Amino acid sequence: MAVARHRLAGVVLAAGLMAGWIAEGVAAQPLPAVQEFYFDQDAAAAPVVVVRGEGADLIEQLMKQRERGRKSLDATVQLAGVAIAQGRPELGRSLYEEALGSAPATTVTGRTVRWNYGWDLFRLGEVDAALTQWGNAQASVRGNASWVPATYALALWTLGRKDEAVRWYAAAVRTEPQQWSGSSAYATLLPTWRDSERATLAEVQQAWAAQP
Repeated sequence: MAVARHRLAGVVLAAGLMAGWIAEGVAAQPLPAVQEFYFDQDAAAAPVVVVRGEGADLIEQLMKQRERGRKSLDATVQLAGVAIAQGRPELGRSLYEEALGSAPATTVTGRTVRWNYGWDLFRLGEVDAALTQWGNAQASVRGNASWVPATYALALWTLGRKDEAVRWYAAAVRTEPQQWSGSSAYATLLPTWRDSERATLAEVQQAWAAQP
């Protein structure tokens, strides 16, 4: 445990020396126009899990992966998420900025970093910043990624931009009406979402159903 704390302290020190913008200070970019359908799967839209575990052991294993190099970027992204979940958002942001700097948005890996960063920012309550990262992840996708409508609908509803949220949700329904016309399949469709996030999306669904 002492070793893990020592190594994580090293990450904190290195992160403190890094230059880069802080996500909470960045205004969300304009969203693209809603398209008719969103059928395309996006391999980049997935949580990064290099090591399973918890506590000091998880941190130590992730630090080892960072040092070895082969999975350094993925380990950095997972470590960033762990830091944020443990109440150390500044460290998490710094680690994400490190990952962003080595993973261009035009690559699958770069989109994965931005997609994950978006979720961690959203769960910090920084919804505009989350939309910026998701927008960057979406911009380089060839086609219309299937994760986009529900994710944008969730974020926009949370921001109080309810009419926009309903328009994005309607795109999900047009694409897969049997899946999105109701909310009963959310646990299957959105397995990585929190219960509170699925509940919020259900509010969007109800608003859509009132004026489909």
